[in-house]
Amino acid sequence: MGILRSVLLALFFVDCFALIALVLSHMSEHATLGGAFGAGMSATVFGRDVSRDPKKLLIGVLGTVFFVLGILLAVL
Repeated sequence: MGILRSVLLALFFVDCFALIALVLSHMSEHATLGGAFGAGMSATVFGRDVSRDPKKLLIGVLGTVFFVLGILLAVL
C-alpha cells in the first residue's frame, strides 16, 4: 500500500504542476488590456471551439485527473 500511495502522490504532484503551468499560460493569452474591455468577446459568444483551443480540453483532462487522484489519495 505504501508504494501505490507514493506513485499516486508523485502523479498527483506532476499533474498539479502541469495544471498550474497550463492554466497560467492559457490566462496570459487573454490577459491583455484589450481583453479587459471585451475585445475578444466576438470569439467567445458561442463558446470556444475545442479544435481551435486544445488547451481548454487539456485543462479539463488534467483537472479531472487531479480530482480523481485527490479522491484516491484521501481514501488510501
